[in-house]
Amino acid sequence: MGDLKPLLAVLSGEARAVPPLWLMRQAGRYLPEYQELRAKAGSFLDTCYNPRIAARITLQPIERFGFDAAILFSDILVVPDALGQKVWFESGSGPRLVPVESDAEIAALAESFDIEKLSPVFETIDRVKGELPKSVAFIGFCGAPWTVASYMIAGRGTPDQAPARLFAYRRPEAFARLIDTLVEASAAYLIRQIDAGVEALQLFDSWAGVLPPSEFERWVAEPLKKIIGKVKAARPRVPIIAFVRGGATHLAGLSERLGAQALGLDTAIDPAWAAETIPAGTALQGNLDPLALLAGGAALDREIDAILRCFSGRPHIFNLGHGVLPETPLEHVSQLAARIRGTGN
Repeated sequence: MGDLKPLLAVLSGEARAVPPLWLMRQAGRYLPEYQELRAKAGSFLDTCYNPRIAARITLQPIERFGFDAAILFSDILVVPDALGQKVWFESGSGPRLVPVESDAEIAALAESFDIEKLSPVFETIDRVKGELPKSVAFIGFCGAPWTVASYMIAGRGTPDQAPARLFAYRRPEAFARLIDTLVEASAAYLIRQIDAGVEALQLFDSWAGVLPPSEFERWVAEPLKKIIGKVKAARPRVPIIAFVRGGATHLAGLSERLGAQALGLDTAIDPAWAAETIPAGTALQGNLDPLALLAGGAALDREIDAILRCFSGRPHIFNLGHGVLPETPLEHVSQLAARIRGTGN
């Protein structure tokens, strides 16, 4: 495994004395160079579909902090966009979609899927892969069906995803058709990302934690398993990280059930519990509180050290338990990188 990039080595089962480091939302609003490019690009969706700008944004945190992985700059809602649902972003209030409401609209989505609409994303990947340092891995991603469906039903993000939950209870057959459509589209999208040049994948199920156990199984675990199975059947060598936020005790045997090589841990997961409970063959990723990164100083060092102790001796990727907060000081990210690499105080 010695010739593998650090992140890929960990995903293949290697425990490293210094874990590889990357951060969710590492390319984003906390970076002044990102803000400068965004101001030139137009809307957020225009930014995602501009390969030249999206590639630069993907590379910015690597150039500034030397992270061990770059993650594609894009958004989980490009898949509904490619399915023909109208998607846009409103400044200061986030994503908006024309809600999917009828059975006919849901049935039409599968027929409307146009993966070529996502060709700018694949061009972004092609641009980035040639500029990454040799030791830096390249991660592609998509949203998991439950999380993406929750936006498609509600037309926006909601605190508890009640619109999608009610839809699934009241019209389970229609909701299942929507989930199946997202499984097929997401698998095709991920395979194309691999073919364009990414070396690992992460699936984001950011709203999995709002579901009770029976609904979690039906709308989170099974769709993720299907996507991973389809991707692995087509491109078996590419490792997959499943980030199931709010998964809690579901995580104990989840990686084996899904076929994922790693589990991303959210902030609420006790690292000691995860290290003791989740099988040793599963790489673990996480799970520093983004607010600890925002706080910096001694509190940040203390939290970093506690996570490193818990995961010592097993495959571990250092990351946050959710994304970088926009107001995070750059010097705190530098402090984190230095501490992980053993050059901090």
